Order: sequence, then C-alpha cells, then structure tokens
Amino acid sequence: MTNAPLANPPLQNFIDRHEKLFVLTGAGCSTNSGIPDYRDSFGNWKRTQPVNFQAFMSDEHTRRRYWARSLIGWRRFGQAKPNDAHHALARLEANGRCEMLLTQNVDRLHQSAGHRQVIDLHGRLDLVRCMGCGRKTPRSEFQDALGCANAEWLALDAADAPDGDADLEHEDFSSFQVPPCEACGSILKPDVVFFGENVPRDVVATAQDHLAQADAMLIVGSSLMVYSGFRFVQAAAQRSIPIAAVNLGRTRADDLLTLKVEERCEAALAFLL
Repeated sequence: MTNAPLANPPLQNFIDRHEKLFVLTGAGCSTNSGIPDYRDSFGNWKRTQPVNFQAFMSDEHTRRRYWARSLIGWRRFGQAKPNDAHHALARLEANGRCEMLLTQNVDRLHQSAGHRQVIDLHGRLDLVRCMGCGRKTPRSEFQDALGCANAEWLALDAADAPDGDADLEHEDFSSFQVPPCEACGSILKPDVVFFGENVPRDVVATAQDHLAQADAMLIVGSSLMVYSGFRFVQAAAQRSIPIAAVNLGRTRADDLLTLKVEERCEAALAFLL
C-alpha cells in the first residue's frame, strides 16, 4: 500500500473554494526537473544576471558567448521532463479548475505534462527566431548546426544554468562560430524575451483578459522580482482577487497575498495528484 500525498490544508481549502484559478508559475516550478532557478530565498541573483537584449543584438562577442554556453547547456535542458508540480497543475486543469496558466518559464514542461491552456509569457526556448525575416527553426536543428560549426566545443561540460545554458566563464569565445539565418543571413536569437526586451503586447493583453475571468490567483515557484510577472499580481490585487503563493523564500508580492506556503512546489501541490 502506498501512502496518499500529505495535504496542505490551507492551500487545499484555498483551491477548493475557487473554481477558476489563474495560475502563474516561475522557475521554482521546474527546479525538480533539473533546471536551476535564478534567485535565492531573499530574491537575490544566484549568479550573473542573464544576457541583455541590447548587448546580444549589438555585440558579436555577447552572441558568441551566449550560443557557446547554450550549445553545452541545451544537451540537458532539452531533455528535461515535467515533475510532480507540472503534473499536479495539469490535473487541476483536467478537473476544470484552471482558467489559464501563465508561465514565466521557457522550458515548455507544462505542455509536456499535458496542460493545454498555457501562455508562455517569456517565449519558448525550443525555437530559434531570425531577427531579420522572422523565420523560426526548432532549437534541436540549430543545435546540430552549432555542433557542426564548433565540433571542438562538444567535449566541454559545465554546470547547468537557468536559461538552458551552462556556466562557461573562462573560455575564449572568439573562435566560436554562430551560424546566421539560412534564409536571409541575419542574427538568430532564441525565441524568448531577454532582459531589456518587451513582452509582446498581445501576450500581455490575452493574459489580462483571462485574469479578469478568474476568481482567484495561484502563484507557484516565483519570487515575482521581474515586473513582467509581478504586474499580474498587482492587477489581481486591484480587482480584489484573492492570491495564494507557493514559494521558498520572500516574494515581491508578500504584502498582497491572501495565503503563502513556503514549501517546495511539488510537495505543496502533491494533494492534487
């Protein structure tokens, strides 16, 4: 006989009282899938801040460094599997309790777990986009192109970093070759929102529309230190929508929360499975 998952009574009561939850997830939801998070329990950066959009577009060395780190990190990131937190939220949706899931993550693990109604707020790392013609290519295909152009780099390894890259810090990136767009020769960029880049307006508008239909908000694994996610919590508070959060450590929205559960995401949500 297996033991039933331990319930978290306050969180379970919160979810039971609401039928149209707007769920917002962050990096903490995917850490048990082997993808590192960005911040410590105080909301501070654990490592160097992620690449900036302006630097990526204007500086060839920044692009070489980014793609070299990505070549190494993608090998594991691209193989990541959804964990119990992803499956629990998919079950919540299957039970008709989820108005929409808005994720700040770019790993597509919610979709892999079977979640259907998902908005990728910051894009998706499994696609590469040309900044000239807009052509999109699967990241797996671009991985092959990067490997062919930089065979000597394939023997390297380093600790995983949150953006599907690896902590390569002391290499000479000047020899790393980044293939251009096959269609127009322009710069290729992962189809994600970098720091300094704006979330598309239609994505924000769609998410806000779903939030307006919700009767409660559930935050899972996010410190909300980035405004692109925090603004939805502000909007919920302005509408007097009750807000619960599952997160280890402080969040930017602590003063706005109806309920806070400081527990690992998969443990806190285990009762949904």
